[in-house]
Amino acid sequence: MSVSGLASLSKTLVEDDLTSKPEPTLGVEQSVNGELPLNGELEIGAGQCSVQGAKSTNEDAIGIRIPDGLMLTTKGAVSVICDGVSAAEAAEKASGISISNFISDYYSTPDTWSVEKSSSQVLTALNRWLYGLGQDYREAQRGYVCTFTALIFKSCSAYLFHVGDSRAYRFRAGKLERLSRDHVTVLGRDKRYLARALGLDVKLDVDYRKLELAQGDLYLLTTDGIHDVIGDQDLAVKLSEFISKLKPKSTAGSKPGLKQEPNAAIVHDEFCRRLCAQAIDADSLDNVSCQLLSIDTLPKLNIDDLYHKLSKLPFPPPLSEGMKLDGYLIEEVLHQSQRSQVYLASDADGNKRCIKTPSVNYLDDAAYIERFMLESWIGHRINSPNVVKLLDRDRAKSALYYVTEYLNGMSLSTWITRNPKASVQEVLPLLKQIESGVRAFHRKETIHQDLKPDNILLTYEGQIKLIDFGSCHIKGIAEIATPLQRDSILGTADYSAPESVLGYRVSNKADLFSMAVITFEMLTGQLPFKGQLAQCRTKQDYLKLVYIPSYKLNPLIPLWMDPPLKKALSFDPASRQIDTSELLYELNQPLANWNKPEVGRSLLDRDPVRFWQGVSVLFGLSTLLLLLS
Repeated sequence: MSVSGLASLSKTLVEDDLTSKPEPTLGVEQSVNGELPLNGELEIGAGQCSVQGAKSTNEDAIGIRIPDGLMLTTKGAVSVICDGVSAAEAAEKASGISISNFISDYYSTPDTWSVEKSSSQVLTALNRWLYGLGQDYREAQRGYVCTFTALIFKSCSAYLFHVGDSRAYRFRAGKLERLSRDHVTVLGRDKRYLARALGLDVKLDVDYRKLELAQGDLYLLTTDGIHDVIGDQDLAVKLSEFISKLKPKSTAGSKPGLKQEPNAAIVHDEFCRRLCAQAIDADSLDNVSCQLLSIDTLPKLNIDDLYHKLSKLPFPPPLSEGMKLDGYLIEEVLHQSQRSQVYLASDADGNKRCIKTPSVNYLDDAAYIERFMLESWIGHRINSPNVVKLLDRDRAKSALYYVTEYLNGMSLSTWITRNPKASVQEVLPLLKQIESGVRAFHRKETIHQDLKPDNILLTYEGQIKLIDFGSCHIKGIAEIATPLQRDSILGTADYSAPESVLGYRVSNKADLFSMAVITFEMLTGQLPFKGQLAQCRTKQDYLKLVYIPSYKLNPLIPLWMDPPLKKALSFDPASRQIDTSELLYELNQPLANWNKPEVGRSLLDRDPVRFWQGVSVLFGLSTLLLLLS
């Protein structure tokens, strides 16, 4: 790839980023195969060029980064193009800063985050920084301002982030499609002004699109120095000529791609150089920059290939006291179920550890093996005093298992049994720790999906620890295509939110619902809705449930604590609190309207079942009177 004619600042920043190698991201089984069991065989051809052209300085900046291995799988490849606004005094610096910072900061975000969240977070911070730098100028709009167009390629999808009048195109099956729209305001015949750009305002409004990739796609990014003088029709002709020069790569049973001999990148660069030269010959009055990317190979969605990756580590045999596993001495079987086993063990130094192993019942189940490996993968990425800590991340293993710290205590379900109708003073400190652990998952854009007392441990020192990550939904991983049929309905019915049971899209508010169920049970010793959540299978089943206020089951509960609980247990996620921290706050602070008298509310609000029963009785009586008359 080449970067031609960039101004000194942006050139240094962009080229350094292009040539730098990311540090390897360790998977749980990195010591064995170096990768997570995910499809990451996306291959992209790329080229780019930026030329000063007719202007005295080059205010454009371009950057592409295509990482290797797991980083390509979890974060994808990034292509960014920026055009510094000519009216801005720091336009050249703005575009250079935007390219280098976006690329470096995007790859620094957690690999559990989705592309949308990672990019949005980085762009919001970048925009505020540029806007802040612009305050040194008399008018911020004349400070650090530039356009921004980025394409991120991950698995089988592309993600577009766009603000300004740079453009992104897709060329597929002989047709050119403009993916972005120009954010300009036209005044008169010749005056055009940017309506949106990075650094223009403290609030940033970015266009976002998700696109499905197809093998053989071409993606072209340009600044206005090119597309103002070269029309879409001419661009389509040029891209058709580019494809005709390439020798299709094809294999038996696969679609033809565009990947060539080792000089393929040179071909992409040459196309970009010629396109820039054509724009200059067409009397372009601006800097000219473009990037060309080709989708050469998409990840293979072959379950046999994936199972081969997943099965590189064998399942451990059933273990018993006195046996050893990779130097760990098994002391006791702590838990055994159809899906897994948990053992108490000690390492060579005598430290107590817990070892979790998969069940041999699922030896041939690729989806189960993937979820077990992802369970330890996410566990290594959650760092919270209220989440069980996974150990020995980089230790070589002879079998599939993972190791956690040993916790001396009891499950929360045992604590509830021993403390029925616990006092508010006992419950709230524990709830604060539970919320802290849940929030640690949510910060990684991960939903636990199986919060229940059995998955919460309370040590004898009074510390709460969340355990069992087997049902977690990880946004960043969910974006990666797979041939596996993953379970969509996970968790325990007594504690699961309706949207989880019904198969709707889940959010952090599903964990909020589960946390409210646990809180209700801790305070009353009973499950909400008379314990009938587990029997619900349809939306109508949920609507038939009757909520009994917590203070009716435990008179020691303050009246003002029940409305927040009832709100968090709403069947509609939109009616719940925004997040778990809001629920925790409301349970600790009496709401201003908590003592609103019941008589001021309609019977429909207070007791919908009695309301409709009354309506039915009245309807029956009126029908009877009509018949008699």
